[in-house]
Amino acid sequence: MLSKEKMARINELAKKKKAGQLTEAEAKEQTQLRKEYLDTFRNTMRATIENVKVIDEEGNDVTPEKVKQAKAKKYLN
Repeated sequence: MLSKEKMARINELAKKKKAGQLTEAEAKEQTQLRKEYLDTFRNTMRATIENVKVIDEEGNDVTPEKVKQAKAKKYLN
């Protein structure tokens, strides 16, 4: 998760962009912060999905094979 300071900076830069007051240096900073945010989000989402186990009403494991393979690959490394 990104720090509160970085999230606040992302929001601050977004407001400046909307107001048309974003400098070139700030635009580069905004791009870098957004990339970092998206990378963090994707990694967190991937970890969450890899740890999901789907069970049907009868108690059978019906987790998609792709998720099982990703989980197995993660633990082999």
